Amino acid sequence: MALAAFLAWVGLGADGLSSANYGPEEAFLALGHHTHLALYIALMTALTVFVISLAYNQVIRLFPSGGGGYKVASSLLGPHAGLVSGSALMVDYVLTIAISVASGVDALFSLLPVSWQGAKLGVEIATILGLMVLNLRGMKEPLKLLVPIFLGFVGTHLLLIVGGILAHAEQLPGLIPATFSETASLTGEIGWVAVASLLLRAYSLGAGTYTGIEAVSNNVHILREPRVRTGQWTMALMATSLAVTAAGLIALYLLWGVGHVPGETLNATTFKAILGDLFGQGSAAQDIGLLIVMLLAAGLLFVAANTGFLGGPSVLANMAADRWAPHAFAYLSVRLVTQNGILLMGFAALALLWITKGKVSLLVVLYSINVFLTFTLCLAGLVRHWWRQRGTVEASTASLLQAGLALVVAGSILVVTLFEKFFEGGWLTVIITSLVIVLGLAIRRHYDQTAVEIAKIDALFSTTTRGAAAETVPALDPALPTAIFMVGRSFGAGMHTLLAVRRMFPGHFRNFIFISVGEVDSESFRGSEQLARMTADVEASLAEFERYCQRRGLPAASKAAYGTDAAHELARLAEKLMETYPQAVFFASKLIFGRDNLFSRLLHNQTALAVQRRLHLKGIPMVILPMKV
Repeated sequence: MALAAFLAWVGLGADGLSSANYGPEEAFLALGHHTHLALYIALMTALTVFVISLAYNQVIRLFPSGGGGYKVASSLLGPHAGLVSGSALMVDYVLTIAISVASGVDALFSLLPVSWQGAKLGVEIATILGLMVLNLRGMKEPLKLLVPIFLGFVGTHLLLIVGGILAHAEQLPGLIPATFSETASLTGEIGWVAVASLLLRAYSLGAGTYTGIEAVSNNVHILREPRVRTGQWTMALMATSLAVTAAGLIALYLLWGVGHVPGETLNATTFKAILGDLFGQGSAAQDIGLLIVMLLAAGLLFVAANTGFLGGPSVLANMAADRWAPHAFAYLSVRLVTQNGILLMGFAALALLWITKGKVSLLVVLYSINVFLTFTLCLAGLVRHWWRQRGTVEASTASLLQAGLALVVAGSILVVTLFEKFFEGGWLTVIITSLVIVLGLAIRRHYDQTAVEIAKIDALFSTTTRGAAAETVPALDPALPTAIFMVGRSFGAGMHTLLAVRRMFPGHFRNFIFISVGEVDSESFRGSEQLARMTADVEASLAEFERYCQRRGLPAASKAAYGTDAAHELARLAEKLMETYPQAVFFASKLIFGRDNLFSRLLHNQTALAVQRRLHLKGIPMVILPMKV
């Protein structure tokens, strides 16, 4: 799907804009009784949105194939930095589900009596389970549903912000002088350092406001050409809408003098006051208006939660392509990636909700730490890139300064949030992300060791295809017994299976056919060059097997297919070949390890076992032969 800038803003902006439901509130409440400082927080919030967004425009320009923070960190800082960034993003998407659902339910329960608050956790769990079921059944985000929710949220909040500010227009001329006067008075009481610390703390604890800004750079590859220009226009729309909404809400909190009310979000309290002033306190119009606004807020938050189910498997696929996660997740198929990814994201979000009891203030801390860890790594990669490019035609001092300023901002927020909230829940996200990183290192180490062993096997057969073909090679005869081999990237593994079949069934099979599927995974999908390279590799590998057979006078042929689901494509090829060669038997290999365990079983052989099950269900014979590594 190619999205124009406006539709991309709608489709990708829900995650970022939804953060206005909890980020500004956390920042304002962190000020305590010193609410006059909120004016500074509003200005700093709007400025920060634009600083980070401008830096991420560079990501769009440098990485038009998408990938966002994970790609930037991997390419510009190294694979291990990419692992840290990818692990943080994975946890982020889990937290996106948890915090969006928790905040959405909070918005709905703001309309209900306080006595109902005890039911919130149950409703949150039921909502996540419902989203899991809908996604497992193939639900997408239809724009015809998303557009009215998104534009309704933007429109109602813009009207309330403008109306709420104009309703207190008499305070505006004296707002700035009063803020300066109260700040000077507070400074005289507690000192500049204490005031600055209070401001920085509130500013950092409102870091949830900036979550979702990276959504455009993560998904540039789905935008309409020219992608870079479309992406930058989309980023401008997202940044402007988020900055206006977040800063405007903080201004409303200040002007209307609202505070925390048990059972209500700060937005609900503020909007109730504004609508009451407009239509009369306790009027039906006030209740209906508040109901519409909070339903739109909850709807947008639930849409944002769904991005976790969509984006999480995508990041997992990128990491799997780089061998930080099980290779099966690199496929873009529904069965091998999306289904398992949805279950992983959903159950992890449920666990976090249960641990935190659905407390948004705690979830915001966990969320902010990982978001700004990703931001910091991404921006550090940009700074390093422009520093290395200095003096070249592509280098830009403005780009370096932009990235450097954004890095300072993001790094500062990360450090302050960790320091302030480490013992109030921050330690939890540090432990979870560290565990994901350690697991990624273990998976990569296993794949590297396996690759070394397979390379040794490939080397044993490296000379088997050299030399001329036999003078006479019989043609394939569909009436004769046929051995059809499912081969992959390893020539040695395919040869091992071929030799084993000829040894086990000497002289029985008269036709030899080799089939392979080019796996259109998250890496090859991103550009025509990768697809062309993958196609050439698949065809070259099949040609090697044909040459081996032809040298020995054996009739041989090959077939290739390309798709996102290797198991489905192999099964489809097998069914077609079975129609032509009714006496065919299919063969594949699987890796056997000296120390077989659950870990090795999860990382290998899923495709062969999945194909075997499909073919056996259709009565087609298939044998999987072991190969010890």
